[in-house]
Amino acid sequence: MPAINKNPIFTFTQKSDLEKLSAIIAALESWAPLSLQESYDNAGLITGHGDMPVTGVLICLDSTEAVVDEAIANNCNLIIAHHPIVFTGLKKLNGKNYVERTIIKAIKNDIAIYAIHTNLDNIADGVNSKIAEKLELTNLRVLSPKNGILKQLVTYCPHKNAEAVKSALFAAGAGAIGNYDECSFSTEGSGTFRGNGVSNPVVGEKNIRHTEPETRIEVVFEAWKMGSVMKGLREAHPYEEIAYSIHNIDNQYNYVGSGLIGDLKTFEKTGDFLKRLKTVMNAGVIRHTIALKESVQKIAVCGGSGSFLLQDAIRHGADVFVSADFKYHQFFDADGKIVIADIGHFESEQFTKDLIYEFLKGKFTTFALRLSGLNSNPINYF
Repeated sequence: MPAINKNPIFTFTQKSDLEKLSAIIAALESWAPLSLQESYDNAGLITGHGDMPVTGVLICLDSTEAVVDEAIANNCNLIIAHHPIVFTGLKKLNGKNYVERTIIKAIKNDIAIYAIHTNLDNIADGVNSKIAEKLELTNLRVLSPKNGILKQLVTYCPHKNAEAVKSALFAAGAGAIGNYDECSFSTEGSGTFRGNGVSNPVVGEKNIRHTEPETRIEVVFEAWKMGSVMKGLREAHPYEEIAYSIHNIDNQYNYVGSGLIGDLKTFEKTGDFLKRLKTVMNAGVIRHTIALKESVQKIAVCGGSGSFLLQDAIRHGADVFVSADFKYHQFFDADGKIVIADIGHFESEQFTKDLIYEFLKGKFTTFALRLSGLNSNPINYF
């Protein structure tokens, strides 16, 4: 897989910012932008507010009542969960079910709950990268890349300001494509404008048409960087009125999407791989279709419910598709073309909390980070 930027752009202006929930949210959302969550999802801040100081963070897969109790016992006033405790709207808070009871307990104890769900599934160094790491896969690429992620900015400025404008756009995150950054295209030409009587032109005179040698600059950027890119443009551009246009790009973006596919370092016997998969992923059982080959090497993975990616895994030539939540009749869809290995929803995502912990521990030092010690898997094996 092409290199992924694991150091998203965000800065803190003063030390006190490090203690605020808003700073943690900014870090998480620069890594896994909320705009990447699926339409049915409810990722983001569920309880709490950005200005609250953080005393400790508890990281878990599911924010249940027991997890809230664990947070209270460990002086953690922020719970970061993979699954949102609230998926659909709550009309009443009477404590009649575990969702309402969890929310009531969190609010009563001033505990914020933040969910980082399908947005973390959809980034290349997210949930699926942890599964791939555990299975020691190489040559990783996104199994089902998304379209419509990129935008193009076109702007014009005097020749002498072109480098400063490009540098500002690059610093804001524009022009980064896979293993390359500071990517742009420039052409030279002439621009004309005439300012009215209350204008304050940088070059030329009021009420007189002016012709200026200008550079046209084109850069692409991910849609969620719009705010920082436009801020960089405004701060670096010399003109009072900036000429620019923004275009949507429908190209497939190979660094965002569902699932991953990669290769084992060497071929493994199918039975040996399934045994190793069960051990590495702490699976109580693996539901799988019949082995098709004596050995396998190309493996597709998707944490959580991944049956919607089966045809993508087949199309990419995967020998095995590791995921969860396949229904009985969906196993027939393997159709002798692939081995489906259903390891369980919890099992496929259990290492997500380690992923979040590793991301945060190098960025924040003013509060404690804890991994939940509770097993929230509602499924037991006899």
